Order: sequence, then structure tokens, then C-alpha cells
Amino acid sequence: MLLRALPAFLGLALLVTAAQAQEEQDQEEQTQEEQAEATADLSPAEERGRQVFLAASCAGCHTAPDEGTFLAGGRAISSPFGTFYSPNITPHPEAGLGNWSEAEFARALREGRMPGGSAYYPAFPYTSYTGMSDADVSDLWAYIQTIEPSDQANREHDLSFPFGFRFLLEPWRLLFFEEGRFEPDPALSEEEARGAYLVEVLGHCGECHTPRNRLGAQEQDRAFGGTATGPDGRRVANITPHEDGLADWSAGDIAYYLETGFTPEFDYAGGAMVEVIETSTSQLSDADRQAMAAYLKRLAPLPRE
Repeated sequence: MLLRALPAFLGLALLVTAAQAQEEQDQEEQTQEEQAEATADLSPAEERGRQVFLAASCAGCHTAPDEGTFLAGGRAISSPFGTFYSPNITPHPEAGLGNWSEAEFARALREGRMPGGSAYYPAFPYTSYTGMSDADVSDLWAYIQTIEPSDQANREHDLSFPFGFRFLLEPWRLLFFEEGRFEPDPALSEEEARGAYLVEVLGHCGECHTPRNRLGAQEQDRAFGGTATGPDGRRVANITPHEDGLADWSAGDIAYYLETGFTPEFDYAGGAMVEVIETSTSQLSDADRQAMAAYLKRLAPLPRE
């Protein structure tokens, strides 16, 4: 009886699998069409800025989950010091960046300073963005101007005492922040140098994958070695080529993971990385994903924390 039913069962399974594959293909084609329509009217600088925007994963932090307005801020970011709320970065003249100059935008990204000169908390990853090139900053600014403005007001951070006092950021900056443009290691190939820029600067991967000290600064001698607890409360993976990390992954495996979320073990990405893949790395070019993978394989192997 079971043997007789087996061909019918297998046939049904194949039909279901084929239907699912077709549905996924239709969704991908629809997404591609929507993206093409959304970018059709962008100038070359704006399109380059959109690519920088994707690599920097701006939407992930500046758009609240559950149907939040695109780039209007309000996303909660938990930390040992309290909860930070991302700001509105749409070009709205009062609620967002509409009254900013491009120079003020560049200063925020690369110096961590507001237009008035006050310091940003390093929950905003200017410690990574400081390495951004002039061209990428300018192109990103051009793209931001194309976003629909939102009048959503910014929300004050909810920080534990005494971390709400911004003047405490000045000694922190003296100890832990060094402004400067990215300069690749001359020993890297052109592809690896591009990967280093994407991983260390635009992608700011170290912000989550590098342990921090008690004052919230990255422990650079443990760069990319993973952390016991990340922003979402879950362990963050070691992405160095150590046996605790990516030693058994090829560069192709890493690039495929950044595109699809699938691991060589046929598992799927979890935690905050799901959103990073969906909103950022899956939308990069194949060449950029390969460059990131090539650079990660060149990192010094570190055991997991």
C-alpha cells in the first residue's frame, strides 16, 4: 500500500517544490521590476549614492520595524547604557536633514558632530564612516535628497545615568576615536582592498562583530572575532578565518551567504543578520560581495570570545 502511494507522494512533492520555486522567482522578478521603476529617474550621482546607501545599510537603523516610515527614524537600539533611537534622515526641513548643508552631512558621517558641533553617541557608527571617501559622501547626500520627506519627530534617547550627559563624549572621543579617511593595506590586492573598504567602512561590520570594552569602544585586538551578546541580545558570529569562525567556508561560500543567507551547512542566517542580508548585502553587486569575502578570508584568525 505504502509502496503504491510512493510515486503519487513524490509527484505531489515535486509539484509543490516547483510551485514554491516559481512563486519565489515571480517575487524576485517583481522586486527587480519595482527596484528598476524606483531608480529609473535617478541621476548617475544619485544611483551611485543609492549603492553607497545599500552598502552602509542605512535603512536598517533609520527605519522603524513594523511598517515604519522609510528613513524617518525611531528605531530602538538597545545597549548596556540604555536605549538609543535613530533619527529622521529624510530631507524634511524641520524633522530631518532638509536644512543641512552637504558639508554638515559629511561632518556628521566622518567626525561624529552635529551641525551645532555637539558630539553624536557612537551608537551612530561614525567611528567606521570616518573612512568614507569624498565621492561616496557626496553621492550618498545626493541620493538622500531623493527620499520622500517625513515630518516624524525624533525621539529622545533613554539612557541610564550619567550617560545622558553629552559632554562625557568628549573624553571618550579623545580616548577611542581617530578621524581619518580609509587607506588600504598595500599588501592587499585590488579586490581585497575594495572588500576592506566595504567591511570596515561602509558595511561597518566591526560595530557588531567586534567585542567592546566597558566604555563601549571596540577592542581592536579582537576585531571581527564575534561577541557574546549583540544588539539583539544574541551571540554575534566570529567572522575571522578561525576554526571558531569561517575557516571551513570558502570565499564563494561567504559571498553566497551574503547574497542568500544560506550557510554551507544548509542552515539560514538568524538574528540581526537576516535584516542586514535583506536590506544590504543581497542587493550589492556580485563583485562587491566577492570582494568582501576575499577580505574576510585575509583577516587574522581569532578564537571566539
